[in-house]
Amino acid sequence: MSIWEYANPKKFIATTTPLVPWVMGLAIACLVVGLVWGFFFTPDDFRQGSTVKIIYLHVPSALMAINAWFMMLLASLIWLVRRHHVSALAARAAAPIGIVMTLIALITGAIWGQPMWGTWWAWDPRLTSFLILFLFYLGYIALWEAIEDPDTAADLTSVLCIVGSVFAVLSRYAVNFWNQGLHQGTSVPVATGERSVSDVFFVPLLICMVGFGILFLGLVLIRTRTEIRARRMKALEARMRS
Repeated sequence: MSIWEYANPKKFIATTTPLVPWVMGLAIACLVVGLVWGFFFTPDDFRQGSTVKIIYLHVPSALMAINAWFMMLLASLIWLVRRHHVSALAARAAAPIGIVMTLIALITGAIWGQPMWGTWWAWDPRLTSFLILFLFYLGYIALWEAIEDPDTAADLTSVLCIVGSVFAVLSRYAVNFWNQGLHQGTSVPVATGERSVSDVFFVPLLICMVGFGILFLGLVLIRTRTEIRARRMKALEARMRS
């Protein structure tokens, strides 16, 4: 059995139908446990006080905002190479979820930063790269809506996705590239294995990150199925008019 079998729209819908409820249920369970644990059963930080607890929304949403773009990049490359429509529709489906995650990260970052830095925003390289990523999300969604031919739209948005991946990489690794600025170092450094978060905060944070990841997966499955059905309806209407 080849993985490319699931590029068939009917196969994709049939396979994901029983999966979606389980994925969403697991996501909700992880988020409830992680957020309740983090907000109500962890102590205040000795420097940041209760403000630190916004980490349970800020870090997972920022992580998923970046990873959503990488997922779109992978799906776009599959479309450009293999011309599988499901991959193009999956990339399109992920964009609104990614932009919401980016907004959550920007807003929670401002709320977290204001009492720590004394300002809602600073043109820190790391913050600026994330804002540019948000603008790329806007441009990606707008380009899909502006072009009527779906294959042409998929081609152009795939190119835009490749270009925007530069800023996704900068957003992901900016904490390693730049030490200057107000933004603190990364909370969960994957490369070094070291982290600036103690275990009492890290365990519920990890659960929240897993929950956000599973939630993203579930929402992408739901939205991709919706996009497939919408494409079918448009094709059917076109046949009826002709």
